[in-house]
Amino acid sequence: MNGSAIAASGLRKAYKDKVVLDGVDLDVRTGTIFALLGPNGAGKTTTVNVLTTLLTPDAGKAVVAGHDVATETRAVRAAIGVTGQFASVDDLLTGEENLLMMADLLHLPKAEGRRVAARLLDRFDLVEAAREPAASYSGGMRRKLDLAMTLAGEPQIIFLDEPTTGLDPRSRRTMWEIIRELVADGRTIFLTTQYLEEADQLADRVAVLDQGRLVAEGTPAELKRRVPGSHIRLRFADRYELDVAGRILPEATRDDDNLTLRVPGDGGVRSLRALLARLDEHSVDVEELSVHTPDLDDVFLALTGHGNKEIDAR
Repeated sequence: MNGSAIAASGLRKAYKDKVVLDGVDLDVRTGTIFALLGPNGAGKTTTVNVLTTLLTPDAGKAVVAGHDVATETRAVRAAIGVTGQFASVDDLLTGEENLLMMADLLHLPKAEGRRVAARLLDRFDLVEAAREPAASYSGGMRRKLDLAMTLAGEPQIIFLDEPTTGLDPRSRRTMWEIIRELVADGRTIFLTTQYLEEADQLADRVAVLDQGRLVAEGTPAELKRRVPGSHIRLRFADRYELDVAGRILPEATRDDDNLTLRVPGDGGVRSLRALLARLDEHSVDVEELSVHTPDLDDVFLALTGHGNKEIDAR
């Protein structure tokens, strides 16, 4: 799918003398997953609140689903769904009743509301627990029910604010699969997360926000290439092979205890082939080889190393 689901330019927001957003530009393509990362106080939640019409920016413009967030709030709200960091289900109601309540809030006819509830309970594997109170649900079940309630209105764009916070690894991966399915259905996901692996696994594009400004944007692979530290680790069978390889590769860092060499490189196939060719010319056998590249943790720390000094309740 083509076009922008979310487009923002020059977004600014301040509270008295504290600037929270300082000229933020965003372009989220339709049918993709866009992840916004940043330390506490960076302005992530404020950005989401502006894009979902909960806050009015002091300056700049944002268009969501083709509608201006400042002047067409009703149209924006009709096109989006928002799932917050904490599941907003009613613990006194059953899973089914929570979905029917959401259908009522959306003014769906009774029969249609029941069809929607049944379909979502089935899709999120909650049929067996449908008539149990939500208070008895596990964390993963509550998050699935919360997302199901968000989908009751068939939103084109879904904002997920830290959707897997507090979930165990299995529940987290289940949620990832659900998110991928939503995008496969044509929806657009705007994701904020503190789990950098989550952004790496899910996002088509990632933006890093720090102190109200975007400091980097690109695919996960593009961002990783911006951070130095890629290397190839070679392990040898004995000290003789290590010595020979060390003379051939003087740029490498040597570890005699582990019989390894750490060779700087970009992690690419071409450089790896060239390295192995140099060793083959001298008949040096490599016992074990591994390629190490920076992950999003390294990117995050390199770009926002000072950011976690501030804690922002927003």
